[in-house]
Amino acid sequence: MGCRGRQTVKLLQEVAATPLFWSSVRQGGVAEAGILDGRGALRGSLGGVRHSTSAAALASNRVRPEKAEVETIEVSVDGLPVQVPKGMTVLQACELGGVTIPRFCYHSRLSIAGNCRMCLVEVEKTPKPVASCAMPALPGMKIKTDTPLAKKAREGVMEFLLMNHPLDCPICDQGGECDLQDQSMVFGSDRGRFIDSKRSVLDKNLGPLVKTIMTRCIQCTRCVRFAKEIAGVEDLGVLGRGGSEEIGTYVENLLTSELSGNVIDVCPVGALTSKPYAFTARPWELKSTESIDVLDAVGSNIRINSRGPEVMRIIPRLHEEVNEEWIGDKARFSYDGLKRQRLSEPMIRLPDGQLQAVSWKDALEAVAEAAYKVKPEEMVGVAGKLADAESMLALKDFLNRMGCERLWAEGDGKSVDADLRSRFLLNTGIAALEQADVCLLIGTQIRWEAPMVNARLRKAVRFNKTKVAVVGPEVDLTYPHQHLGESTDTLLEIAEGRHPFCAELASAERPVVIVGSGALERPDKEAIMSALDIIAQQSTLIRDDWFGANVLLLNASQAAARDLGFVPGARAGKSEAKFLYLLGADDLTPADIPEDAFVVYQGHHGDRSAYRANVILPGAAYTEKEGTYENVEGRAQQTSPAVPTVGDARDDWKIIRALSEVAGKTLPYDTANGLRARMLAVAPNLLRVDEVELATGWSLDLNTRPTTALESSPLPKAIDNYYMTDAISRASRVMAQCTSTLAKRLAATGQK
Repeated sequence: MGCRGRQTVKLLQEVAATPLFWSSVRQGGVAEAGILDGRGALRGSLGGVRHSTSAAALASNRVRPEKAEVETIEVSVDGLPVQVPKGMTVLQACELGGVTIPRFCYHSRLSIAGNCRMCLVEVEKTPKPVASCAMPALPGMKIKTDTPLAKKAREGVMEFLLMNHPLDCPICDQGGECDLQDQSMVFGSDRGRFIDSKRSVLDKNLGPLVKTIMTRCIQCTRCVRFAKEIAGVEDLGVLGRGGSEEIGTYVENLLTSELSGNVIDVCPVGALTSKPYAFTARPWELKSTESIDVLDAVGSNIRINSRGPEVMRIIPRLHEEVNEEWIGDKARFSYDGLKRQRLSEPMIRLPDGQLQAVSWKDALEAVAEAAYKVKPEEMVGVAGKLADAESMLALKDFLNRMGCERLWAEGDGKSVDADLRSRFLLNTGIAALEQADVCLLIGTQIRWEAPMVNARLRKAVRFNKTKVAVVGPEVDLTYPHQHLGESTDTLLEIAEGRHPFCAELASAERPVVIVGSGALERPDKEAIMSALDIIAQQSTLIRDDWFGANVLLLNASQAAARDLGFVPGARAGKSEAKFLYLLGADDLTPADIPEDAFVVYQGHHGDRSAYRANVILPGAAYTEKEGTYENVEGRAQQTSPAVPTVGDARDDWKIIRALSEVAGKTLPYDTANGLRARMLAVAPNLLRVDEVELATGWSLDLNTRPTTALESSPLPKAIDNYYMTDAISRASRVMAQCTSTLAKRLAATGQK
């Protein structure tokens, strides 16, 4: 059965996500037995990072509660006995018995609606078929899914659904992966009895991302429930009754959630489709490549659909501990930026200021010649937001061989604390955030910096009644929270125990504090981290079975850069830079680049830094290479090449390897395996793909004072525009349309 928006999940987690199951769990006392957490997921499956304390530091330790036996009942599915956990629905019991039940409105991560009636089954001693998605399984229940009564009921439901559904399959973008199409073939009749005119519904304007053809809508309400429960925006709703019922926005309004594209996946028909993807390809024409998103530091798992040399669309891939089955709009829709402003050949800037295309040999010789004209302490290497671990390691090795130790990654600044991994990771773990009962956000716009982490916190607020407070810029987080203040004065009050919120932290069983990029990019970030140390000392933030002190990085390259030691060395010096090697670094200001400096820009887009470069070396985008990235919780993941590189572009680490040979400082590896052998010696955790490497500890030596005092000033915003944060999204026309739409809406509502 086709299921673009309905991917297979672990059945017990699917069960636990069901509100009906949770009502029976709370009555039966299973949660109190320690089997499940407060959001409906098995505790043992969350994989949260745990740490234990010692006198001066905390040794890593992941604690998993012992699993008690779940109370089960026995039901009969088509004559076969099946043991199922108590509280399961009939539909879930049938799935455990190996029987697939058709459904349209049911979704494992949404509340139960029970309005499509496609999941009808026959239950012994009931006078008529029952909706299996909403009926709890009872001991001894005999369920029959393949009887003439059940078949006739499904045929009747399908006939009603198709009564007003237009015959758009040849022109519908959902064709080939449409649930209605597939289920009508399997469970529908070969003819219909309705000859009256079909009704039509006006299309809605939901913005530049989601295309609507509402005549195709079957009123399953998945999109309404997703918007309200997951995205946290109540823009969609059901209007009218009976034959006049339709999905709408009440008033003319745009769907501006950062997760709005996921309604395309949950829609079982062609009513909601991707507007940028419309009429461009069919699913059977596309090659699918499993990869990860690198436009933020979360590392959401994605599937890249390509045709020939072009990326046609990006859709989410299931990963329970990272992004579940959702992705942000920037990850989904910015792929058109991969086709624009690309660097396709090496270039050298002539004396008249014009760039001229040259051969790789000439470009590398020009870089090597310029590098030897300056002193080692006058050389600087900067890794950009999208740099992979392999290219950063190669650049570090090359510049170190040239005598340069002035290295830093964008977002880190020139003073980086990389000694303890726990000081730059989300130690609690993304999935384990759902267990928190109190959360304090410091200097982070978490909704825009890490949408999938914010979705986890919203889930914790919904199911665990988590109390969230914010110190920093005021932002709509899509869930109830307290805004304590924008200034560091509020943080100081909390650290000194003078703020009312201190009582919440002190009484919490599983408190969480997250320090974001708005705090980490300040000159007094050491004082802010010291304040976090004091808060940890005065609460149960860090203990044997819980680690609630966290840092939320902003960029995909930052965690790997610190693990690899891509930070300023002891002999970095502070001389004025005369030679800058920018590895995809585009956020440097003119003040960061001296006028007489020789700038080498290696990247895949002609973005900001390319206009200042003396030599341009075209690299590969994340969709064109195999690269290793480390996400905010320390999980190593890899991208996979979905399309070939553009023009004469090459993998970044290969360019640096060739440059080292031209410069006479040949690196000791010339294959990917050789490079990874070197990585194994430097940061072996980066080779353990899809595993969370536990941090080594969190220093609580309060006698060590920070070198800078805490400045009394507001914590700044780390992101001004969610839709344009990197070279790829800035080149995207779709993201430009989103920016314009958002600006118009904010102007209309008077918001900033």
